[in-house]
Amino acid sequence: MTQSAPSRPHPRWYRAAHEVAAGWNELGDQARFYAGTLRAVPDAVRRYPGELLRLIAQMGLGTGALAVVGGTVAIVGFLTITTGALVAVQGYNQFASVGVEALTGFASAFFNVRLIVPGTTAVALSATIGAGATAQLGAMRINEEIDALEVIGIRSVTYLAATRVLAGVVVVIPLYCIAVMMAFLAARTGTTVIYGQGSGVYDHYFNTFLNPTDLVWSFLQSVAITVVVMLVHTYYGYTARGGPAGVGEAVGRAVRTSMVVAAVEIVMISLAIYGQSGNFNLAG
Repeated sequence: MTQSAPSRPHPRWYRAAHEVAAGWNELGDQARFYAGTLRAVPDAVRRYPGELLRLIAQMGLGTGALAVVGGTVAIVGFLTITTGALVAVQGYNQFASVGVEALTGFASAFFNVRLIVPGTTAVALSATIGAGATAQLGAMRINEEIDALEVIGIRSVTYLAATRVLAGVVVVIPLYCIAVMMAFLAARTGTTVIYGQGSGVYDHYFNTFLNPTDLVWSFLQSVAITVVVMLVHTYYGYTARGGPAGVGEAVGRAVRTSMVVAAVEIVMISLAIYGQSGNFNLAG
């Protein structure tokens, strides 16, 4: 009696299982790369201070055409001006619909600090500093420059990835200060100049509801977002494949992934800091 040969799995099931396994393997590779990069940060400070200073200057002031407009600092400033102005427009009109337009200053002190400035900073970092880092590392990968660094004994992850993550954290400090000031200035100007609200009324409610502790938490939130954004972008640039087209694809995937992860991170950190109630009480 002959025994029938075992049946092979259906091709569609095989492809689906292969895609799931490949996705899990990529997550494992990313986790290993992120852990190695963070572990290499002290080594980067000790071994490559010159490269670290060069990256800080490049990220903050930009190079080429980006330097003409003031670099990332100017881009973040303009972005937060527009989002801060939206607080004035939406806040004043929504509060005016129920007769409490005087609370527009509260909207600026509350929403700019907790949500708008960290979110805008994440978008600006991803689209400028992060995308540039991915393109640079991707070009080095396809030109075999990263392999050349390994051959001459330079730790590529430390020299290329860890330095960029640390430089991003340093650069975000002045970026966050400029972002907060521009958002506050745009909201105040829009409310008092365009809508004609008294500056004393606006300043009273703004100063009443502006909590310095929230500013500290917002800054730390921006630093955490910067670390995640730079880790994602350096990974996709470091592992780019497929020539120039592959580098472009890596930049697109990195920007998309970092923005999604940054949005999730903002939600999780906000819940962890402020809880479900928002740590807010409005009383007469």
